[in-house]
Amino acid sequence: MSTIDSMSINALRVLSADAVQKANSGHPGLPLGAAAMAYELWAKHMNHNPKNPKWPNRDRFILSGGHGSALLYSLLHLFGYGDLSVEDLSQFRQLDSLTPGHPEYGHTVGVEATTGPLGAGMAMAVGMAMAEAHLAAKFNKDNFPVVDHYTYVLGGDGCMMEGISSEAFSLAGTLALNKLIVLYDSNKISIEGDTDIAFTEDVRMRFEAYGFQTLVVEDGNNPEEIGAAIEAAKADKTKPSLIVVKTKIGFGCPAKEGKASAHGEPLGAENITALKENLGWPSMEPFYVPEEVYANYRAIAEQNAKVEEAWNAMFKKYCETYPEMKELWEKQHNLDIAKDLINNEDFWAYEDKADATRNLSGMVINRIKDLVPGFIGGSADLAPSTKTYMKNEGDFSRENYEGRNLHFGVRELAMAGIGNGLALHGGLRPYVSTFFVFSDYVKPMARLSSLMGVPVTYVLTHDSIGVGEDGPTHEPIEQLAMLRAMPNFTVFRPADATETIAGWYYAITTKTTPTALVLTRQNLSQLTGSSKDALKGGYVIEDSMKEVPDAIILASGSEVELSIQAKAELFKEGIDVRVVSMPSLELFDAQPKEYKERVLPNSVRARVAVEAAIDYGWGKYVGLDGAYVTMKSFGASAPANQLFKKFGFTVENVVATVKSVL
Repeated sequence: MSTIDSMSINALRVLSADAVQKANSGHPGLPLGAAAMAYELWAKHMNHNPKNPKWPNRDRFILSGGHGSALLYSLLHLFGYGDLSVEDLSQFRQLDSLTPGHPEYGHTVGVEATTGPLGAGMAMAVGMAMAEAHLAAKFNKDNFPVVDHYTYVLGGDGCMMEGISSEAFSLAGTLALNKLIVLYDSNKISIEGDTDIAFTEDVRMRFEAYGFQTLVVEDGNNPEEIGAAIEAAKADKTKPSLIVVKTKIGFGCPAKEGKASAHGEPLGAENITALKENLGWPSMEPFYVPEEVYANYRAIAEQNAKVEEAWNAMFKKYCETYPEMKELWEKQHNLDIAKDLINNEDFWAYEDKADATRNLSGMVINRIKDLVPGFIGGSADLAPSTKTYMKNEGDFSRENYEGRNLHFGVRELAMAGIGNGLALHGGLRPYVSTFFVFSDYVKPMARLSSLMGVPVTYVLTHDSIGVGEDGPTHEPIEQLAMLRAMPNFTVFRPADATETIAGWYYAITTKTTPTALVLTRQNLSQLTGSSKDALKGGYVIEDSMKEVPDAIILASGSEVELSIQAKAELFKEGIDVRVVSMPSLELFDAQPKEYKERVLPNSVRARVAVEAAIDYGWGKYVGLDGAYVTMKSFGASAPANQLFKKFGFTVENVVATVKSVL
């Protein structure tokens, strides 16, 4: 190892340790142990251009062990990403800084994914590798490999213990994603001590069973050995690769090296001094980096810029040679391509017959596929039930990466993480699907969708006790409230075809918000009053003849039709009510105050919410004087019509409840 390489590696260690110490908070262990691995990858093997962090053909790097963020920030600073300064490093974990405790996508230039929950980055890396494989199969021509990059992900023992990584890598091996390279920071330490207390499996053998090439680096401080393993991983064109890099947590700090205490607490002033002395660092001054180290990083960055320049020249010739592919590329990366569908009559058309909204969603999916080339997705082994299969588009597999139908297997958590990775990669607009009750398995990664602001669509079917005979294990009761509680997440539960199309229109046109489409198993009638106003989240679907209605019924999904039927019965008794369809509380809340007042006038306090789920979240619309026709327990196993009657979702009960608030 050259002197300048050694100093450049130690610069990562020193900056990371100083950042954690200044904040008096953070995780120095991973940065100290993995610095050689990170430098070797970023400096010698990874194609990236700090001057253009969004270059489409860059290699992707995800730090799945997001607690080691100080290492990533040090890399970004030294390479010159986004002018991330020493001052930014010194503000590590401080309010409004560019260096938060865990990496946040869209907040710090060069961060490819929001990581923190261990293992999440692993699944997102699989999604990015799938995106690369799909786009390469679609766009590459002879002598024009316009999509040709690797996905690298670095994580430790915690990431390997989390179940999501097992789910994701099992699929990655099945799909033979050879451009995926996993760097395993194997230091055998977790927060509670030696990993032998809870984790003794042979990770390498596990990955071999998945179908990975596996490599071992015995000395995690030997860049040449690490580099040879990376090149061996690249050389295998048939499998993804795992590189087990044996490291020492807290390397270089005499009092902390190899100890659990190095993981998640500052080293302390004395240990910082000892670290710098042990590394032969030329200054004890915090955040000091010699100019020759900066010069080395600049030189590497300048060389990488030339790699992009060569790609740009190739891409220009590609576009001249294949103008039809240039047009397709532009459509593939155009996030506004679906906007004009708002006025497309064919897109909004439907057959006037009772149908399940899951079936109607399937109809819309098969329209979108022809209009949005980046549309891709699938389900966790449930496509026949969730109606999410695209006709004539082929199945994504190791034999056919161009297929647009994704088969995730029974892996809901990894599916959602992979969906995030597909969206983060660029050029794709993914959807994922399962039964609504299993959103419990999906939610941690859906939460990351919200945090990152990536427009993944979650198609969640079998949305209520209407599931019927499968019983309470399969009947979602609290899930609507759970998803609605997430910031920057849109839940859309349509009542008929028009509202289902509206939900999909929103999902494929939003740029910064994930969407859940919550759909029925049972057939619903097409409602005369439904309209594109569903895009406002709530609207008057059946109005009172009075200027001020006697009462207002609010409902979503399958309960809108029930509410309209109850309105008709109430009218026979001289009670004139307004029915408001509320497919999306989030979109309604985002409307102007004047619009919300027109739909739900403050003067009308007699209000009833009707929804086959718990009432949590409806109180802000119903108020203290209102009432609910909702679930108050788990469901039961019986035909759907019997369950709706048992739990009070009948015209008679809605009528009686409205009367009770008058």
